[in-house]
Amino acid sequence: MIPLYKLEKLPRLQRLRKIAKFFLFAENRFIMSAEKKAEIFSAAELVFFTEAAELLAKDELFPREAHVEFTRAAEVFGKVLNHYSGNTPHFDADEFLRAVNSVKHLLLTAAGRDQADWDFTADGRLDAAKRRVFPGMMVFLEDIRSPFNVGAMFRTAESFGVEKIFLSPFCADPRHRRAQRTAMGCVDIVPWERHGFFNKPADDKLAVNETLAVNEILTASLPVFALETGGIPLAEFPFPERGLLIAGSEELGVSPQALAAADASLGRVSIPIYGAKASLNVSVAFGIALENWGRRLAPCKGRG
Repeated sequence: MIPLYKLEKLPRLQRLRKIAKFFLFAENRFIMSAEKKAEIFSAAELVFFTEAAELLAKDELFPREAHVEFTRAAEVFGKVLNHYSGNTPHFDADEFLRAVNSVKHLLLTAAGRDQADWDFTADGRLDAAKRRVFPGMMVFLEDIRSPFNVGAMFRTAESFGVEKIFLSPFCADPRHRRAQRTAMGCVDIVPWERHGFFNKPADDKLAVNETLAVNEILTASLPVFALETGGIPLAEFPFPERGLLIAGSEELGVSPQALAAADASLGRVSIPIYGAKASLNVSVAFGIALENWGRRLAPCKGRG
């Protein structure tokens, strides 16, 4: 940890980046600790928290809102230091973490490094045993090219009880570092595999259900439906208790082969859109559809 008086001598942007790095490491350390206690930091570190926030509050190049936030953070760190010294019995872990997080983001923004969702500090250790799963709720990601979208869709699928995710042969790899960072641990607890359900010649008469049975995914009929424009509005769609939802390419949508399989089964579900832009990001649309499907299944008992 660089002494604050030395940091004050550095050029402003360099100083902000170094302080930001300290808060970033501190936040990560606190989040990853088994017990959220002030005692995981030394008294010297807590003094640095407080004095750094006070120094930043005096930086006239920050906007007024930032000055207010730095001042508030300094007060929070001061309270934590008093607690650490035994002067106060109460320690508010959430208040402390939010103060650290706010200072970190203000510094990174000022240093020209705005964070994306996959950069956020989070505990990626998830307990698969705590998942609530709707048996038979399956999804097929067809040619989703962006690792960010694949990661977001894994995170969404985990949240809404998807039992298993299938990916087409040309879908981005869920193990790509950007997909992993966006999924925040969900790639490790949601079962998935690659499968070319619909990439067969047009004259191939093998039904989707037969393909699934051959691969021991299901032995009974599995309804198939596609998330695509020109279908049944979301509120009216008959979401099945068991089924396979197809979400297609960011650029081209669901393939003709997959659409044919869906049209021969449950059809297409569409999300009404009211704006000038007639489409949604695929991961956003996927989330809206899954929330609706999960809400229909929620009265039933999901498997924990």
